[in-house]
Amino acid sequence: MERRTFFTGAFAVGAYTTPVTRWLAVPADPQAEHRGAQHVGGQDLDELWAAADDARRWDQKYGGGTWKSSSVVACLHQRAVPLLHGTYTDAVGRQLFAVTAELARIAGWSALDMGHHDVAQRHFIQALRMARAGRNMDIGCHVLTTAALQTILRGYPNEAVDMAQGAYERARHQAAPRVLAFAKLIEARAHARLGDGRAAGAALALSEHLLEQAEAAPADEPAWIGYYTPARMAADAVEIHRDLGSPAAALRWNSRAATMSPSDFTRSVGLRMTVLATTHLQKGDLDQALEHGQRAISALSRVQSARANDYVSDVVRAMVPWRRDPRVQELSRRARAPHPTLSEA
Repeated sequence: MERRTFFTGAFAVGAYTTPVTRWLAVPADPQAEHRGAQHVGGQDLDELWAAADDARRWDQKYGGGTWKSSSVVACLHQRAVPLLHGTYTDAVGRQLFAVTAELARIAGWSALDMGHHDVAQRHFIQALRMARAGRNMDIGCHVLTTAALQTILRGYPNEAVDMAQGAYERARHQAAPRVLAFAKLIEARAHARLGDGRAAGAALALSEHLLEQAEAAPADEPAWIGYYTPARMAADAVEIHRDLGSPAAALRWNSRAATMSPSDFTRSVGLRMTVLATTHLQKGDLDQALEHGQRAISALSRVQSARANDYVSDVVRAMVPWRRDPRVQELSRRARAPHPTLSEA
C-alpha cells in the first residue's frame, strides 16, 4: 500500500534522507502485479503518458502557474492513482508506476516553479517511490536529480551534491547517457554554489562527455529527457561560471549556447537573459546588462513562475550600485509591474 498512497507534510531537506537512502539501497521492488476492481491496460498507459507530455510542453512555455501545468495534479490524483489500485500484470504495473512517477515529478516541478517547495518535495518523494515500484532507473535518477536541483534552490548545496552524486552512481550502469549527463550538470551547479570551481568543472566536463554520447546514439533514451541538449548544457554552464565569479568563462560558454525558440522555451529563454544580465554586471558592463535584463522581462511577462520572478529580482538587486541611472530605474519599474494572467484558452 505504501507505493499506492500519497502523503502530506512540510518541506525540510532532511525529509529526503530516508526515501533517497531506500532508493540508493534497493531501487526496485520485486514485483508490480496487483489485483483490484479496475482492469488496467495499454490504452490507460498511453493516455497518462500523453497527459505527461502535454503538461511538460506547457510548463516549458509558460511556467508552473498556468491552469494547464497545474492540471497535471488532477490527472495524477483522479486518473493515475485510482489505476494503481486496479488489476494489472507485472509488466503493465511497472509501466503504470513509471508513468505515475513522471506525472508526480512534473507536478512537483510545477509546484517548485511557483515557489511551493513543500508541495514539490512531497511529489518528488512519491515519484521516487513510484520509480522504485516500476524498476525504472532512468526515471528514478531523473527524479532524484530534480530533487537535488530543488535542494540547491532552497540553499542546501552540500546536500544537493550528495543527492546528485547518488543519483549518478546508482544509475550509471543502467540509465541512459543523457539522463546521467543531467545528473552531472546539477552536481556541477551545486559545486558552483559552494564556490568549488575544480569540482564544478569536473562534473560539467563529464556531463558534456555523456551528452556527446547521447547525441551520437539517441535511439535508446527516453523521450522525456530530450530537453537536455547541448544548448541547455551551455546555458546552464553560463550560470555555473557566473556563480563561480568567472564572467569571462561564462560568456565563452554563452557563445556555444544555440538560440532557443522563445515560443517553445519562453521561460528558459527569459531565465537565460537574467543570468547573462548578472554576468555582464560582474564585468561592470551596464549597457549589456540592461539590454539582457529588458529582454528577460519582456519574455518572462508571458510566464507565471515564482522562480522566474526570483531571477528577475536578482538582476534588480545586482544593479543597486547603478540605481541612480534612469535606465536602471526604468528596468526596476518594469520588473515590479504586475504581469497579466495567462488566458485559460
